[in-house]
Amino acid sequence: MTHVLETGLEFLESSNPGNLPKVKGYNIINGQLKSSSDGSRFTSKNPAILVDELGDFPLSTRDDVHEAIAAARSALTDWAATPAPTRGQIIGNMGRLLMEHKDAIVALETREIGKTLKEAAGSVQEAIDTCLFFQSEGRRLYGQTVNSELPDKELFTYRRPLGVCGIINACNFPAAVPFWKMIPALICGNTCVWKSPQDAPLLSFALARIMHQAGLPDGVVNLVHGKGSSAGQYIVDAVDEGLINKISFTGSTEVGKAIGEVCGRNLVSCSLELGGKNPQVVMPSADIDNAVAGAYWGGFGTAGQRCTSLGNLILHEDIYDEFMEKLMNKVKSTRIGDSLKHEDVLYGPMLSEKYAKDFLKGLEMVEADGATKLWGSGRITSGNTPDNFLGTPEDGVYMWPHVYADVTEDMNCFHEEVFGPAITVVKAKDFDHALHLANASPYGLSSSIYTNDRLEAYRYKIGIKAGMTGINNSTTGAEAHLPFGGVKGSGNGTRESGIWVIEAYSYWHAVNDELSGKLQLAQMDVDEIEMVEAEVDYTKLA
Repeated sequence: MTHVLETGLEFLESSNPGNLPKVKGYNIINGQLKSSSDGSRFTSKNPAILVDELGDFPLSTRDDVHEAIAAARSALTDWAATPAPTRGQIIGNMGRLLMEHKDAIVALETREIGKTLKEAAGSVQEAIDTCLFFQSEGRRLYGQTVNSELPDKELFTYRRPLGVCGIINACNFPAAVPFWKMIPALICGNTCVWKSPQDAPLLSFALARIMHQAGLPDGVVNLVHGKGSSAGQYIVDAVDEGLINKISFTGSTEVGKAIGEVCGRNLVSCSLELGGKNPQVVMPSADIDNAVAGAYWGGFGTAGQRCTSLGNLILHEDIYDEFMEKLMNKVKSTRIGDSLKHEDVLYGPMLSEKYAKDFLKGLEMVEADGATKLWGSGRITSGNTPDNFLGTPEDGVYMWPHVYADVTEDMNCFHEEVFGPAITVVKAKDFDHALHLANASPYGLSSSIYTNDRLEAYRYKIGIKAGMTGINNSTTGAEAHLPFGGVKGSGNGTRESGIWVIEAYSYWHAVNDELSGKLQLAQMDVDEIEMVEAEVDYTKLA
């Protein structure tokens, strides 16, 4: 059996297809590299160059997942007893190793999921920032001393770990999001079983090995690969079996609801970060050019494959024509291609063939609703290529940017997320109508308003039903020390990032330390203080 530290990270040395042999990846269970128990494997492909196979990985069985859970449960006692500042030091080491290997990890992320180099760098930097932020939280994992209502008694509160955490994340932010989840889990003293995204197993494999290189003890983080419907489901099933104490999931609302049901019936904590149909409102007082830039990036950055991507663009009727003319000029000039080969592309391929198929189904829904297509023609192929597409279409999985107008509240596409490069445009009569439209979808993740009327900005931020709001900023974007998450169909109220996420990975333990040597009963043995009414002649106080 090979320990994870006995092999290097040679595959990080180059990101160029053809320069590297296909990596043989493994699960990492209790620090050991392991294949699936039945020998089955799957292949990770570059969505920009489909013939470029990055590696093959285990399709984990139920036995594999249960072995990982057993390792996490075995490691829990010692890890929870490790002083929080020491846990923080290991997490700080992770951040420094990520910085050391940043360029290589960025190139790997671009190669494995097709993000531009600039966007991949942002994702990796978010993981670094998370490590550096939570390193110091190891020295601030504060409890409180509370005054007792009885003499010779002390009251304290402490944060305690929940136990074994099941971590399931999507592939669109394969560096940032798992670190959002696991780093606060680790600082609180939990252990983890991490199911990598099926479309980003090599990056996950590299990150897990870096975590061990930073000094993480064996069994504290266990990585399993495979499908969400199998390996991911086995982790969720383990909640019913009493083996998992926490689930943290990023993905679709449909799957999130199913996970929430399992956790709810077992009284197990879950963090659910789900989909969005994020509105951007533009009012007449706005800087139109700035608002166009926000809508363009929000809709088409990452090929629209963010949970915070712009969904409904809500334009006040007085500026509708000017805005749309400027937006369409930008859309028609969009540069699309492989960021490892071409500079200054706005976005690259879809995350995988699966995401491409789902996106095309979403476009069918929009067009069935009767929305007016202003731009876009599905998948980019030879003979169906935008002017600024760079490369050979059939090499990868590329999509046109799409814009649909005349969308109304009664259409399915107004309410449903279309995960890809597509914007649905809605016209508003006034501010109240715009706010109503912004709140009318079943989601509530991110939101945005462009206005230079401060009263409108104030009324929007207190009236919108969303977890996040940008004022004169796009619907996308997050920082490692600000809470991230949604309401309604976008989540269950838990948050990623910042000090707030600590609540999701710990519970409060109240300690009642009786020093008097006798039984004292709160509320019953407290001396009553009688009020004494003073005899005062108030007429003589004038």
